[in-house]
Parts: sequence; structure tokens; C-alpha cells
Amino acid sequence: MITNRSMPPGVIIPELAYPDVVAAATWLCHVLGFRERLRVGDHRVQLIYAGASIVVTERDDASHAADQAHAVMVHVADVDQHHAHALSNGARILQPPTDHFYGERQYSLVDLGGHRWTFSQSIADVDPADWGGIPGDAP
Repeated sequence: MITNRSMPPGVIIPELAYPDVVAAATWLCHVLGFRERLRVGDHRVQLIYAGASIVVTERDDASHAADQAHAVMVHVADVDQHHAHALSNGARILQPPTDHFYGERQYSLVDLGGHRWTFSQSIADVDPADWGGIPGDAP
């Protein structure tokens, strides 16, 4: 597998939605001991703790649907194979496999409980500074 500097470390990465991303990231770092790895504007912050990651995302208060709030991201070796398997077993696909400028190929689905899952395969090593990411104090 390719290592991509734009992606946080870990295989399973929770994405937690908050109305104020910057305030949430600050609180999680100060109170719970996370460290900021990467900030994307004021709508997304990657945090690490002991080699694992979470991503703080912006919550749209107008929508309280599960697929618009918390989610899980999972790194897989072959996103197309994973997508084909999920699709053939009846998964409700939200976004088919798509290449992204930050070096990832991803697809998303919603599970039987209404939770959003994004499956991601690194396809290039992209420096976050190339697309506007701002490095934090954590590697």
C-alpha cells in the first residue's frame, strides 16, 4: 500500500461532526490530549493520539441525518474490489469509487443503521501543503 501524507495514520478512522470544528479540535487537544496533525480550512481537522487518528468535521445543523454527521473511514488495499463486494451484497452506495486530488480513491456507503462509511485507498503520496492543508504540531 502507498503511504499518503495527506491521510491520517490508522486503518479505521472515526469522523466526528461538530458545529464548531476549531473549538472542538482545541477542546479535544487540551482536555483529552490529542495533537493536531493537519487543518483544512475551518471545516476539517485531523487529530492523533498514540498513533491513532480521528477527524473532526463540520456538522450541518440543518440536517441531523446519520449520513450527514458522524462517520467511519477505513483504509483498504483495493477500493474497487471492496466496492464491488459491498455492491453485490446489497449495500446502498452514496458515492462510487472516485479519485481525489489529495491522493485517495474513495467510495461511500450507508449501512443498515444509517451510518456513513468511507472506504479509502491511497493512490499517491500528496503533500497536504499542495492542496491547502496546514500542518499542526504532530507528525
